[in-house]
Parts: sequence; C-alpha cells; structure tokens
Amino acid sequence: MIKKLMKSIREFKGVSIATPILVACEVGLEVAIPTLMSMLIDYGINESNMDYVVKMGLFLVLCALVSLFFGAMAGKTAAKASAGFARNLRHDMFYNLQEFSFVNIDHFSPSSIVTRLTTDVTNVQNSYQMIIRMAVRSPIMLIFAMIMAFNVNADMALIFLGAIPVLAIGLIIIMKIARPAFERVFKSYDKMNNVVSENLRGIRVVKAFVREKHETEKFNKVSNAIYKDFNIAQHALVANMPLMMFCVYACMLLISWFGANFIIDSGNNPALGFTTGQLMSLISYAMQILMSLMMLSMVFVMITMSRASAERIVELLDEKSDMQDCENPIYDVKDGSIEFDNVSFAYGNASRHCLDNINLKINSGETIGIIGGTGSAKSTLVQLIPRLYDVQKGRVLVGGRDVKEYDIEALRDEVAMVLQKNVLFSGTINDNIRWGDENATQEDIIRVCKLAQADSFIQQFPEKYDTMIDQGGTNVSGGQKQRLCIARALLKKPKILILDDSTSAVDTKTDALIREAFEKEIPNTTKLIIAQRISSVEHADRIIVMDNGKIDAVGTHEWLIENNDIYREIYSSQQKGGDE
Repeated sequence: MIKKLMKSIREFKGVSIATPILVACEVGLEVAIPTLMSMLIDYGINESNMDYVVKMGLFLVLCALVSLFFGAMAGKTAAKASAGFARNLRHDMFYNLQEFSFVNIDHFSPSSIVTRLTTDVTNVQNSYQMIIRMAVRSPIMLIFAMIMAFNVNADMALIFLGAIPVLAIGLIIIMKIARPAFERVFKSYDKMNNVVSENLRGIRVVKAFVREKHETEKFNKVSNAIYKDFNIAQHALVANMPLMMFCVYACMLLISWFGANFIIDSGNNPALGFTTGQLMSLISYAMQILMSLMMLSMVFVMITMSRASAERIVELLDEKSDMQDCENPIYDVKDGSIEFDNVSFAYGNASRHCLDNINLKINSGETIGIIGGTGSAKSTLVQLIPRLYDVQKGRVLVGGRDVKEYDIEALRDEVAMVLQKNVLFSGTINDNIRWGDENATQEDIIRVCKLAQADSFIQQFPEKYDTMIDQGGTNVSGGQKQRLCIARALLKKPKILILDDSTSAVDTKTDALIREAFEKEIPNTTKLIIAQRISSVEHADRIIVMDNGKIDAVGTHEWLIENNDIYREIYSSQQKGGDE
C-alpha cells in the first residue's frame, strides 16, 4: 500500500526530502539551546560575569533565529510536498477512473468515488505532512534530548524512561478503539454522499410526491451513524491529551523534587556537582522529550485516521480496466458494417445471460430499427458495439474485424452514441456540442444543430450558442437536451451512429425531420435506432424485434406486421392509442 501511494510523490520528492533535513537542523539547534542556557546561568549569572551573559545571550538569540528560519522553511516545504502529493493522488485516481470499463465502474458507487477523491485524499495529505515533518522531528528530538539529559545527569534522566512504557500502552489501546470506528465512518460518508446526490438529482420527484420528510429521515439516519462512530473514535482520542499531560507533569514534579535535593546536597557536598543551570536544562529537556512523545502520539492518531482512507484510495488505484488493447491493435475502422457472431452476454457474475446466442449482420450505411419490450436487452445489444462491455461468448465484428482487435479509442472514435440518459455538461451550448469535435468551426456546429432540429430553439435564447448550460442540463427541456446530444454525436462524423431511445422526448414531427436529415446528410453512416414508437423505426431498412434477450425477428415494417406477433401487437396498441 505504501509503495503504491509513494508513486504519486513524483516531482515533489525534492521538497519531501528537504523537509526532514530542515527539521533535523531545527531540532539540533533547539536541543542545544537548554545547554547554552545552563552555561549562561552557571558561568554568567551565578558568577556575575556580564560580558559572558551578553556574549552567550546574543549567541542564544542567534541560535533561536536560525532555528526559527529552519522551522519556517520546513513548514513551507512540508506544505508544498503534501499539497503536491494530494494533487498527484487525485490526478492518478481520476486518470485511472477514465480508463475504467462499465464493469469496473459498476464496482464503485459514484458517492464512494467522490468521497475517495475528496475526504480520503485530504486525510492522507494531512497524514503525509505530519509524517515528513512531525514524525521526523519527534524521534530526532527524543533521541537528542535524551542523550543531552543523560549527559547532564544520568540518574535524573531515568525518570523519562519510566514515562515511555506508560505512553506506549495508552497509545496502543487508543488506536485499537479508534481505527475500527474511523473505518466505519468513511463507509458511512459514502452512504451520506449517495443520499445527498440522489436527493439533489431527484429533487423534482421528491417535491412532486411530497417526500421531503422521508428523505430528511433517511439523511438523519446516516448522519447519526456517522455521529455515533465519530463519537466512539473521539472519546478514544481525547484520552491522549490527559495521558500526555499526566506524564509531563509527573516528570516535571519528579525532576523538580530530586533536582532541588541534588542542588541542596551539592551545596553541602561540592563533589556532587549539580547546579541550578543543569536543573533548568533538565527541565527544558524534560519538556522537549515529553513534547516529542506527544507529537509522536498525534502522528499515530493521524495515521490511524488516514489508514482507512489510504486503503480506500489504493483500492481505486489498484482497480484495472478489464478491457485492454491487444498487442498490435488496429487503428483504422474500414466501414460501418456490424456482425454479431453467436454472442452471449451477462452482467457481472450473473448466471443468466441477458443476451443469448445473438447472430446478426448489418451492412455499412444501413438504417436499423430496434424495438422490443422493457428488459428485452436492446440497450445491452448496442453497448457491445463500441466495446463498452466485452462479450462472454462469441464475437462482435465492426468493419469485418473483431472489436477486441481494435485500439479502444480508435474504435469508439468511429462510433457515436446518444444514450438513454442524456448528459450535458456545465458550459455553453458550443462547449457541449464540441465534445463531438473540439476543433469544429461555428459553421459545423450550426449545421449539425440544424440536422438535429436544435437550431430553432437555440436561436430563441438571448445568447444563442453561447447560452450557459447548467450542471446536468437542468435549464433545458428533455426534448431540447436530446436534440443537443444528437447534434453532438453528428459532429463526430462517425461510421456508426447509435440512438438509444434518444427521440422519446420529441414530438413525432420533429422525430420525422431528424430521420429525414439523417437520410440526406449521412447516407453512408450505419444508423441503429432504438425506439419505443413504431413511427420512429418503420422507415428503417430493417427492424430487429427483441424479446427476452433474443432476436425474435428481423425484417421490414410491412413484413413484420404480417409475420411477427410481437411487432404486430405493439403496432396495433400504438395505432389504437393514436386513434383514440
């Protein structure tokens, strides 16, 4: 796990290495200051030597200023290293996410991915900053201060050793209680993010069905779960500070008591050689030793908190796409011909195939209608063409070659899809249309919008093609959103165009105009039109009737009415509804 995370440090290795070096310099000077103060007291103040006091005082000020400089620089480099590490982590996670197939994406909920990219990365960032600074500073200060303390008075320094096992046992107990609670908290964060995002996306439905109270209760439930787990963790962590302060004050009292006795005894017996300056330095070293232990405990607590986050980040980084290019992929798609050769497919580990033994040939430039009941696997069929999913059995061929032989990006660049769930992104209409071709001219954009029957409503906006689209396209209607998505797909100039029920929100007249534009403008593009309305597909060269994951029949509109019960039943029901 650590090795995986360290790969994201990259260009910030320099500042990551510089931070411990600067910290070591800072600590070296801090540890030297108590000894210098001891000398100032013993040889300057006690001896009434003002020249020595001034000289040593100036030297102490210089040491303090240099130590302050090293400390400030260490803080700056640590902040830069941790922020850069977090930036690279987010980049690596998001970059890996872009490589995922639909199967990989199904392993993680959107809310879980958002939590990993935000809260989890922040936790790891804070932990990394403490590791390269505090985790270096604390042991160095502990070792140096202990050496200096033993050098001053070995008997008195033994007091510090007695505090270490007490702190160690206390920290182990705290970590054992806090870590499982933090692991539960981050899983609860995923649930809370899911509730919030789901509620925001469906706010119109919530208000239409007057379910605000129900949604509030659902949010309160997951929020209370986070509160309870955090409460458990925080109750464990708050014990850290009292434990530390107990050890600090206990050591201070013992040093003061024994030190005072040593000074009195030294007055009666100069051979003991324990001075006021040495007592002051020991008290300073006591503070340094115990403060370093306190900092170490804070580092352990932070690592405990961030370990669960780090594991979740690595889980996302380790997820590899189940779709990989072959060794020598093909980059050129010859034409828009499509063939399904004994294709069977199931989602995930499902035992039942949702597509079963599909055999189908589609010529380049053909217009194919696909119709069938809900759950008949119409969308699944077309998603295999650009290799959004891989088949479990059989082959899907495009341009006469197995889709697995193509470079994935090259294949998908020749297939334009307008999915059931139309998505527009924040930005202008121009920005959204240019997803099809980022180098397209304004004339190209207007042309495809006219083909998709979108230009007429765009011209009614005050800012026309520079009109801003809200997140998710909430400021345009469903039919307008569908037409913009069709225009975006047309701009791609694909060899295969797939419309997955993408004209369901437009009226029949507009639907007919879009089909007419396809026939005139893109006659050589293979067009697959999934629809619920017979009128959307009746003029297709051939119509595929799907039923329960199988092809029930393939033929023209007239042939199917005469020979296929399913198609005839759909046609009759829609004609009857139209007559009424």
